[in-house]
Amino acid sequence: MGHTSESYIVELEHVSLAYKETVALDDISLQIPAGKMVGLIGPDGVGKSSLLALISGARIIQKGHVHVLGGDMKDGGHRDRVCPQIAYMPQGLGKNLYATLSVEENLQFFGRLFGHNKAERRKRIDDLTQSTGLYPFLDRPVGKLSGGMKQKLGLCCALIHDPKLLILDEPTTGVDPLARSQFWDLIDRIRQKQPDMSVIVATAYMDEAQRFDCLVMMDDGKVLDTDSPQALLAKTQMDNLESAFIALQPEAKRKKHQAVDIPPLHLDSQNDVAIEATDLTMRFGDFTAVNHVNFRILKGEIFGFLGSNGCGKSTTMKMLTGLLTASEGQALLFGQKINPGDMTTRKRVGYMSQAFSLYTELTVHQNLVLHARLFGVPEADIPARVDEMVERFNLQHVIDSLPNSLPLGVKQRLSLAVAMVHKPELLILDEPTSGVDPIARDNFWRLMIELARNDKVTIFISTHFMNEAERCDRISLMHAGNVLISDTPANIVQSKQADSLEQAFIQYLKESDPSNSDSPEQTLQETFSTGATTRKPQGFSLKRTFSYSWRESLELTRDPIRLTLALLGSIILMTVLGLGISFDVEDLNYAILDRDQTTLSQNYALNLSGSRYFTEKPPIRDYQDLEKRLRKGEISLAIEIPPGFARNIKHGRDVEIAAWIDGSMPTRAETINGYVQGMHQNWMAYQARVNLGQREAGNFTIETRYRYNPDVESLPAMIPAVIPLLMLMFPAMLTALSIVREKELGSIINLYVTPVTRTEFLLGKQLPYIVLATVNFILLLILSVTAFQVPITGSVLALLLAGVLFNIVATGIGLFASTFTKSQIAAMVLTMIGTMIPAVQFSGLLNPVDSMEGAGRIVGETYPATYMFEISRGAFSKALGFPDLHQSFWPIMIAIPVILTLAIVLLKKQER
Repeated sequence: MGHTSESYIVELEHVSLAYKETVALDDISLQIPAGKMVGLIGPDGVGKSSLLALISGARIIQKGHVHVLGGDMKDGGHRDRVCPQIAYMPQGLGKNLYATLSVEENLQFFGRLFGHNKAERRKRIDDLTQSTGLYPFLDRPVGKLSGGMKQKLGLCCALIHDPKLLILDEPTTGVDPLARSQFWDLIDRIRQKQPDMSVIVATAYMDEAQRFDCLVMMDDGKVLDTDSPQALLAKTQMDNLESAFIALQPEAKRKKHQAVDIPPLHLDSQNDVAIEATDLTMRFGDFTAVNHVNFRILKGEIFGFLGSNGCGKSTTMKMLTGLLTASEGQALLFGQKINPGDMTTRKRVGYMSQAFSLYTELTVHQNLVLHARLFGVPEADIPARVDEMVERFNLQHVIDSLPNSLPLGVKQRLSLAVAMVHKPELLILDEPTSGVDPIARDNFWRLMIELARNDKVTIFISTHFMNEAERCDRISLMHAGNVLISDTPANIVQSKQADSLEQAFIQYLKESDPSNSDSPEQTLQETFSTGATTRKPQGFSLKRTFSYSWRESLELTRDPIRLTLALLGSIILMTVLGLGISFDVEDLNYAILDRDQTTLSQNYALNLSGSRYFTEKPPIRDYQDLEKRLRKGEISLAIEIPPGFARNIKHGRDVEIAAWIDGSMPTRAETINGYVQGMHQNWMAYQARVNLGQREAGNFTIETRYRYNPDVESLPAMIPAVIPLLMLMFPAMLTALSIVREKELGSIINLYVTPVTRTEFLLGKQLPYIVLATVNFILLLILSVTAFQVPITGSVLALLLAGVLFNIVATGIGLFASTFTKSQIAAMVLTMIGTMIPAVQFSGLLNPVDSMEGAGRIVGETYPATYMFEISRGAFSKALGFPDLHQSFWPIMIAIPVILTLAIVLLKKQER
């Protein structure tokens, strides 16, 4: 396969992809026609998203060939050329969007990345938002949009540059039927306006697939079949695509499937109420998640909860299990008011959450035993109960396996077994079939029907799938925290005279919110004229760099925690260090135990009280008082003058004076000892000279003088060293977090699939933090001079220039750390260790670099902090300027391109 032919926009040849030991794609060869809407159909985990990521260029091709728009996607040059012609909307509600930015700001950002000027951006944004109904919400933050609006905005961002190929990865998952219908109507209108545009869509909804021109049915990383929906139905002789998908499965899988048969629910006098909710309400601050919900569920009934993500289904279920306390209203469980502390009632309930709450480090058998004990199953009954669950839910072949090693369908059965191990009367299932294949879903439903009809277990289930909702005895349609209606599926359809349950749901949604009835403008202005206006990719672009800087600055100003940390974090820390840590030994509390009480002993005591190092406290009465005051820390030094002190000195006898020193802090104790001995020697010399007329030997004295810090105080020594330390720590950490945060949120995908280069991305992310770090540096200097009264005796300009250069180095270290970390915690720990240890241990903070040997000396001479310490100390304490410090500037300036180059090389523009 040399080049992509004109009739195919994408061709894959023997493509395989694996994540460690998990095979995502297995030797796939596929041709996708141009100008068509092609659907990739299959449950979660079959390889749809991986295949789309390879086609978009977002993921590295491990094996095989992927040709898109006339070239091989392994070729970086071709990827750069076709990037402006491909639009990729990743899986997840608003995953490629920025939650703190408004609709307008998100669109402006993507328009800038693709090189549109101001006028062109304005025109495209207005046209796209008017056509999608988002125009009235231009100023609304993305985080406050509904799921459907987020998907429309994601589509607008993808279409702002006129792509030839539009790739949509499960774009309607989790949105309500009305939003889903509007989304596909919008796609149809876009295709009518731009018929040459090809669209590739991945979806798990079989009902959506009917509208596609061509379908690629996938399972276990392989392609089952490729054809039009009508051809696939004819080929399999089925009346719906879900049945066709099952028919295309390998024989080994297909023979496990049985059609779901639902016996009717027989109501009699014994069908008491299992759950009753009355005006049930849940508020989180100003947000009402569940709004005065009312419903009643009978014993043995299968009751469905239908609604979009965020509509309040899970919150309602958690209130019914006692996991959340209702803000208003009440819920009765088997006639008893729900009390989180009432374990008797809670033991009658089994709960299966969306995330499969299993202990991944325990085997299947151990999970069942543990949950049986947690719910109070008698120890003697546990073995038989576990065996019953294993047989009933067909877990014999995985009894010793860990949950994470199980297929999704088996993990689903294990979660149901865990929820049923204590034989509850009520089973609450929160979207239990999301992402599993139709065979596993039908098998799961047969288990639930057996529990409901044979064991009389009440089942309360939430779901996205309409065909599942139709299997329930009754359902509630929920939207925006409100229950729209509760009735049987047939009655709901009949009440709106609709063709299907989905159409009935859409009508209820329109009635609940009149704004939903107003369809967006049907005309797409000139944004999609007759074809794509593709811009040729260019080299390094300052516009794209500043686009990222602009967006990062907006996010920073709207995140008070990060902004406070960036501006005030180092100031707060330096204030704490300056006020709370001091190596000065002054104003030490001491007291005298004078057992002589003579004029000479009082003169000795006055020798201490006149010193600036000591503060005299009331005299000590006895040894017990001395011990008590030392223990409490009231005094650090106790001087004991013995009886006969004056008499013995007068007669020339030896006199021993006791100095009791608090040794809990050895460094301070040594300093106190030195002070006491020095003052004792001075006093003795004075007495010898005055009373005995003796003079010290020799005709000279040695006077010690200290340069740059004459009083040997802590602050003039600490401040010039602490400032570079704080300048290194906070900017590096914040810069690293800014990039790793994008990895965690998924917005890093915009680096992979837009024309922005690695250099533009990193520099754009770095610039705001350089500015913030410089502002912070100036504030630190002002704080040092004003609050701590440590003057800058040398060149202020030299110090400022060094600070700016060092901020570039510090933020560059953060960029470097972010290239090989994937979580914010790891990035924070790595930057803290990577900056603080070399700076403290090897950069001359504690010990001169010249005194080090071996590897420590090499680190000290190459690490930029060494030279920032030299410049800071020189400018603060030694009155040095540019001529004296210029040699220390060069290593910092050399470090800048070295660190940035390493970060650029290590950052990958494709996901591995």
